Amino acid sequence: MTFKYSICHPEKENIEYKNNPISGNEVLKIASNYPWINKLKVFHTLIRENINYNPSLDFTCIETGKSFCLTANFDENEQLEFSLWYNRPQKTKILFGLLGEKEKMVVDEIWSNSFNKSIKYLKHFVNGNYTVVEELYNN
Repeated sequence: MTFKYSICHPEKENIEYKNNPISGNEVLKIASNYPWINKLKVFHTLIRENINYNPSLDFTCIETGKSFCLTANFDENEQLEFSLWYNRPQKTKILFGLLGEKEKMVVDEIWSNSFNKSIKYLKHFVNGNYTVVEELYNN
């Protein structure tokens, strides 16, 4: 599978899009080596009106259209934590199933995840283990 990604910088109004296809291993390297703490320090030095985003990396599988986003924050003890956002197609029933089913994109999020747990689920995502990723949101 191949991926593209986008970067949300706290100090920049526009999202940075990286549309050149990359491998799952490159996704994991980018997320693992991203300067999360430095970006959060920038975030906390900005005047509220100048903050555009929390630092985020959003990876999209080119083949499936599914995406997995890591958004960084500091917890109450100033430790790095992440919210994880999973965007995928899901079948929904139209009029209680009387008119059949339709596929639409659904986003789930979960908050207060450690760096290691976040990378673990990103790895499942890039390896196509979507059932494992979905279990994170069902607990």
